[in-house]
Amino acid sequence: MAMSVGGNTGGPVSEINVTPLADVMLVLLIIFMITAPLMSHPVTITVPVAAPKSDDKAPETPPLDLAIKEDGSMYFQDQPVTEASLKAQLAVAAQKAPQPELQIRADKAIEWKVVRKIISDAKGQGMVHVGFMTTAPTPGRE
Repeated sequence: MAMSVGGNTGGPVSEINVTPLADVMLVLLIIFMITAPLMSHPVTITVPVAAPKSDDKAPETPPLDLAIKEDGSMYFQDQPVTEASLKAQLAVAAQKAPQPELQIRADKAIEWKVVRKIISDAKGQGMVHVGFMTTAPTPGRE
């Protein structure tokens, strides 16, 4: 607390302690001194601009759909599958170029370990692109 030299009057002290302000300003000055040289690059280069060619479109591969119900039953492309047949179909799909994305639609109540096992199996068969399908949130309900 700041002390007044003129005696004890019992009222509030009207002096401002500028030491914290000076400390903050010195820290800001040091930060600006360090970062200012980094803002200007002495070497200028011309970077290329990526523009897709309209006549050279890559063929779009339809995604693979895998649905997992709450009881653990799986449906690959809307057909019921077992774990072994799913692995075989994923191995075939992994060999395609470009590789399609595996989109997993899992029930909200399914245990995570089931989904993790399927992702592990897909990775083991060579699948690289795996995505999860969700529903859009309804307004007012979060």
